[in-house]
Amino acid sequence: MFELAWPWLLFLAPLPWLVHRYAPAAGATQQSGLEVPFIDALESATGGQRLSAGKRSLGLLIWCYLAWLCLLFAATNPRWIGDPVPQQLQGRDMVLAVDLSESMLEQDFELGNQLISRLAATKAVAGDFIQRRVGDRIGLILFAEQAYLQAPLTHDRTTVKRLLDEAQIGLAGRSTAIGDAIGLALKRFKSMKNEQRVLILMTDGTNTAGALDPKKATELAVAEGLKIYSIGIGRDRNRGGLVGRLLGGSMPELDEATLTYIAQQTGGQYFRAQDIDQLAEIYQVLDELEPVEQDTDTFRPVSALYHWPLLAGVLMLILAALWRARRG
Repeated sequence: MFELAWPWLLFLAPLPWLVHRYAPAAGATQQSGLEVPFIDALESATGGQRLSAGKRSLGLLIWCYLAWLCLLFAATNPRWIGDPVPQQLQGRDMVLAVDLSESMLEQDFELGNQLISRLAATKAVAGDFIQRRVGDRIGLILFAEQAYLQAPLTHDRTTVKRLLDEAQIGLAGRSTAIGDAIGLALKRFKSMKNEQRVLILMTDGTNTAGALDPKKATELAVAEGLKIYSIGIGRDRNRGGLVGRLLGGSMPELDEATLTYIAQQTGGQYFRAQDIDQLAEIYQVLDELEPVEQDTDTFRPVSALYHWPLLAGVLMLILAALWRARRG
């Protein structure tokens, strides 16, 4: 859509004519002259040269007036306003903390009539969740015996999903440091100004390593206003698969009491996923509890056009000055 920012300036269009019409003429310098009695005959012999000069003077005035109109049109600030474009609103800062302890190798999830490990199920479901979080900044923490920041908060969801897909058991040790994972997330959130900060903590065990106790980490999270959703992954041990049978009593139990405490104290919720359908449902619930910000505002891009009439007006004045200089 074309519009003029200051269309009232067009009322100045007749200003040069008004000045010429009503302003007092500049005082002419009195000079002595020579009367030529045969001037009329000379004009007739030269084909009316004085009349042609008068026409050229009128043409120059019209040319300069057109230059004035171009400059005046440029002053009105003509512009083109584009179609409405949805405005990107600020979403949430969300970090996924994924357990890479040895027990995540347990194959007690089924996908397509085939048993898969807990980590593979997490990658499949959490990867889809990451792709749906349009507008949010997503980060990724991998933890086991230690916690590592695999991906800082970013809008590049594709890269975060790829880093999750590349995660392997053993990258961070064999034990489970839940408290350190929460502490690392707090450290990354501390410098962020966004008030909508969420941590999704996924584990299948209990805290058996790390320097920070989970309950102490929870107190720090409450103080910082970090909301934590905890997800317990895997079936009960008596329903476990090959890894559970091989490790026997050494396989850590899922500490649901601590995971529930962490979620409740920070304003989140605790979920339990014993199969891949439940895990997918949990992430759908998370989409409802922490909905993606919808675009409720738009803006219209503006392209300035004033430079075109401005350039035309300046060029016309330059040509007028050159023409007048050539004619003396």
